[in-house]
Amino acid sequence: MNRKIRKILIANRGEIAVRVMRACRDLGITSVAVFSDCDHTAYHVRMADEAYHIGPSPSTESYLVHDKIIEVAKKSKADAIHPGYGFLAENADFAQRCVDEGIIFIGPTPRTIRLLGDKLQARATALKAGLPVTPGGEFDAGDTEEAAKLAGKIGYPVLVKAAAGGGGKGMRVVTEPDSLPAALETASREAASAFGDGRVYIEKYLTRPRHIEFQILCDEHGNCIHLFERECSIQRRHQKVIEESPSPVMTPELRKEMGAAAVNIAKASGYVGAGTVEFLVDEDLSYYFLEVNTRLQVEHPVTEMVTGLDLVREQIAIAEGNKLSFGQDEVSQNGHAIECRIYAEDPEAGFMPSTGILKNYRMPAGPGVRVDSGVVIFNEIPIYYDPMIAKLIIWGANRTEAIHRTRRALEEYRISGVKTTIGFHRVIMDNKKFIAGDISTKFLNEEYPDNNYTLLDDNLCERAAVAAALQTFTKERQIAVQPVNSKQKSQWVTIHRKANLRTFTGSR
Repeated sequence: MNRKIRKILIANRGEIAVRVMRACRDLGITSVAVFSDCDHTAYHVRMADEAYHIGPSPSTESYLVHDKIIEVAKKSKADAIHPGYGFLAENADFAQRCVDEGIIFIGPTPRTIRLLGDKLQARATALKAGLPVTPGGEFDAGDTEEAAKLAGKIGYPVLVKAAAGGGGKGMRVVTEPDSLPAALETASREAASAFGDGRVYIEKYLTRPRHIEFQILCDEHGNCIHLFERECSIQRRHQKVIEESPSPVMTPELRKEMGAAAVNIAKASGYVGAGTVEFLVDEDLSYYFLEVNTRLQVEHPVTEMVTGLDLVREQIAIAEGNKLSFGQDEVSQNGHAIECRIYAEDPEAGFMPSTGILKNYRMPAGPGVRVDSGVVIFNEIPIYYDPMIAKLIIWGANRTEAIHRTRRALEEYRISGVKTTIGFHRVIMDNKKFIAGDISTKFLNEEYPDNNYTLLDDNLCERAAVAAALQTFTKERQIAVQPVNSKQKSQWVTIHRKANLRTFTGSR
C-alpha cells in the first residue's frame, strides 16, 4: 500500500541531517529539524523548513529522548521520521514507538532491527542463509571454563565481542589463555555500560583481514538487490577512517558471490529499506559474515558516486511502499570513489576531540569533489557529540585519478579554530602501500605505530600567501605615503586603510 510522505522529521543533527534535508528538498518534501541548546545556530537548523528545540545539549536529554522526538513529530504533523545514523537509527524500541504512533519510520521493521542488532541472532541467521561465518560461538554468561574450552577449540588469537551494539565497544583481542578471564570481564562490563546488555561471545581473530561491506536495498514486495561493495579497511580503534568503492582486491567472481550472500541474509531476515552487510575478507580472499547495519552508513556517498543513485531518495520511496524502480542487472559501477572523514580531532595528541569556533572554513571544489558538511564558518564544535565536521567524497575515472584528486582536495581544505584530521588524511594518500591497495584493518597500526608520522601543515600555503601580501602591502604603503602633494597622500592612505580593514575583518 502506497503512503505519500509530505513532511519528514530528521531525528539527527550535523552533516547527515543536512544530507537528508537536501534529498527532501529535491523531492518537494517539507523537512523538520530538532535541536538542542548548543545547536540553536547549527547548519541543519538553518537548512530545515521547520525547527524545534528539544532540550539541553547532552544527547541523553535531547536527541535520544523518544518522547520529545515523537512530540515534535506530532506537533509538526510529520508523516515520517528519518533517524539518519547513530542516535536512534538502530533502536528497535523507537522504531516500534513510531509504528504505534502511526508515524512512518524510514528504516527496517522493529523485528528486523532486533534480529540483526543482536550479533548472536544475526550470526545464526547468516548460518541459516548459507553465509560463511568465522569459527566461534556463545557460552553461558560467567562460565569462564566453558569460554576457555571454546577458545582452545577455535585456537588463539580469539576475539571477545559484545552480543549487542558495535563500534569496537565490548571487544577485546586475546592472544593467550591466561588473558581470557580478564578480557571476558572487561568486555562484558563495557558492553553492559554502552548497550545495557553484557552478553559476549567468542570468535576466531583474523590477523590481517580486509573489511568489505555490501550496500543492500530491499522493498516490502520481496525485491532485494545489492549496490556493490565498499572497502572500509582503513580503521582506527575499529572506527572507519577512509572508505572507497570498488575494493582494490575485488574480482568479478568474488563480487558476485559476496553480493549474492548479502542479498540472501537480507531476504532471510525480511529486510526492508537500505542497509549494509559487512564481511571480513582474509588474505586468501576467503570471506566471513561480520554483521548487518540496519541503517544508512556514514560512507554511503561512495556508493552514490559510483552508481549514480541517491540512497536517501530510495529510502523514502521504499518507506512510501513503492517497489524498487530498478533490478540488479540495471545497476553498475562507474569509476572509483574515496571518502575521507574530516574530524575535529588532534592527530598529534592521540586524536583527542578538538572543540572551539570555526574561524575559517573553506571547502574544496571542482570536478569530482563532493563535501557533505554539517557546519559553516563561525559554528561551534561542541563537546557533546561525535566530532565529525564533514565528509570529503571524491570521484575519479579510476583509483589512481581518485587518489590524485583526493590529494588536491585535501590541499584546498582550509579550517582554523579547531584541530582536524585533514593532515592525517594527506599522509595516508601519500603512503605507498595505500596507493598500491595493500591494506588491511591493521594498516594504521602497522604503518604508523605509536602515531609515528609527520603531519603536513594544512595552512602553510595560506600563511605564506598572507605573509607575501603583507610584505607587498608594506612596500606599497611606503611608496604611497611619499606623494607629489597632500591630496594624493590623503587618497592613498584612505585606500590602504580600507584595504587593511577588509583584510583584518576577513581574518578574524
